[in-house]
Amino acid sequence: MAQAMRRDTAGSLFATDGKPHPLQDTLVGVTLVLGAIAFVTAMFHHLHLLSSWTGLVGIFSGAYGQFISVTTRERFFLVLGLGASAVGFFLGMAHGGLFGGLW
Repeated sequence: MAQAMRRDTAGSLFATDGKPHPLQDTLVGVTLVLGAIAFVTAMFHHLHLLSSWTGLVGIFSGAYGQFISVTTRERFFLVLGLGASAVGFFLGMAHGGLFGGLW
């Protein structure tokens, strides 16, 4: 009964292929943080510079993370961060853009 001794990694939220992926994990964390910042600050009109720039950087970091991701769970969290970054970026652009009010 060897199958009784196996670890159940399918139920774990952070299950991987058993190998460390420090670059991919860092990109997941950066994309999620930038996406959260962009999404929250997009709700305030006067913070359009912060939301548009963090959204843009979050889109690029998430896209690169998708390109080099290894596991499905990394891709899942990258898509969440990318979505939040995109919403924050687009709302920030609608409220004044990347350079709105500076010139």
